[in-house]
Amino acid sequence: MAACCSGAAILAVFALIATLLALLYAPGPVGGAAAVTGPPLLLLLLLRRLRRRDGGTDRRVCVLVLGDIGRSPRMQYHVLSLSKHGYQVTFVGFLDSKPHRDVLTEENIKIVSISEVKGIKVGPKILTYVTKVVAQSLQLLHVLLNMELQSHILMQNPPGLPSIAASWLVCFLRGSSFIIDWHNYGYTIMSLSHGAAHPVVRLAKWATTLYDRPAAIFRETPLKLQHELFVRLADTHPQFRHSGRDGEDGELERTVFSVRDLTDDTVTLRAERPALLISSTSWTEDEDFSVLLKALEEYEDLIKGGASLPSLVCVITGKGPQKEHYRKLMDSLHLQHVEICTPWLEAEDYPVLLGSADLGVCLHKSSSGLDLPMKVVDMFGCCLPVCAIHFKCLHELVKHEENGLIFRDSEELAEQLKSLLSEFPSSDGRLGTFRRNLRSSRGQRWDDNWDQNVLPLITGP
Repeated sequence: MAACCSGAAILAVFALIATLLALLYAPGPVGGAAAVTGPPLLLLLLLRRLRRRDGGTDRRVCVLVLGDIGRSPRMQYHVLSLSKHGYQVTFVGFLDSKPHRDVLTEENIKIVSISEVKGIKVGPKILTYVTKVVAQSLQLLHVLLNMELQSHILMQNPPGLPSIAASWLVCFLRGSSFIIDWHNYGYTIMSLSHGAAHPVVRLAKWATTLYDRPAAIFRETPLKLQHELFVRLADTHPQFRHSGRDGEDGELERTVFSVRDLTDDTVTLRAERPALLISSTSWTEDEDFSVLLKALEEYEDLIKGGASLPSLVCVITGKGPQKEHYRKLMDSLHLQHVEICTPWLEAEDYPVLLGSADLGVCLHKSSSGLDLPMKVVDMFGCCLPVCAIHFKCLHELVKHEENGLIFRDSEELAEQLKSLLSEFPSSDGRLGTFRRNLRSSRGQRWDDNWDQNVLPLITGP
């Protein structure tokens, strides 16, 4: 996180836009002798109009993400934290996926949907790119300048173009404070690439750091809530349905993982249940899911070869451009002891599923090599051990042989699955040890961390 309210270079770039805005927003004709003095005077009138404060200005904050707000959990957490402290929040972004229910129902939160702008499709790629940036900038300027005066604009980066420039200009014109959430770019991580003495690293030390912490909704899920989720998922995903005949009767409600006794409403986990493996993804090039699929094939071969291992249900959640490509690969595997499903979960169901799982797998391999995966933070909030693919700063989050394991290829992942699940469902093995370590080391949650680090930026002078 960093506060930003300067930059003459950016102002120079937008000087022409500001003059045009003055002409657009200030009423009255311009012409004749006013041609020389008119634009500066109109700009002053515009600034006065745009900066007109009222009694509620100090309690209004705009949170901006140039992306899908439903798939931006960190920005949703910001919005909820602001609302909790009594701020009126305008949440601006793409409304492609449903945000968390609390974001939709809180009276202090207003969602303003913007659309992703496409550039001109004809001509060279640079023309497409430039027209997209210009059109997106104009859309952002229109939205931000037409809302009530906000005390702060809090923006996610990345993506930073063109939202940083447009937001900065609006803050300059309206006298608002500009806060950028530089997602996961703490100086300790930057120093891994640039060295501790690098000027950029030393500059980053001045910024307020808000480390990712799990929200309160990420916790181990009680058995009753686990069963209710499994029952709902069984309606659309056969991997959750129980098809056996082990003493079934009309007084029991079963899933492949759990049993509910309808006579006394008690829920138990089935002794012969499969292990529940979960991974979440945005289905982009940052995550190579062929690694997991090859590991699952090797795991299948281990069972066929006589290894005493449980069957697996592997749930991969998320949306993204490569999802269909990998679904075709999954359909071609024809595994007998491993079942894979790819549901899109509501925001309320995702933490419940994480808190019900036996093992998490993370294939996030940062394009920059610097950003730590939020999905692992959430898994740890649920005390869920993780197998994560190696990249250079991962050790700051995943402690090998303490709260999970780090692998480099499919063979190593398959061997880790074998090792961790060899005593399943007993809690005496390594998997149980990792879970107990996570319980004992459970750290600060999002709310307390936010109150300590971000709230002073909002309430300060």
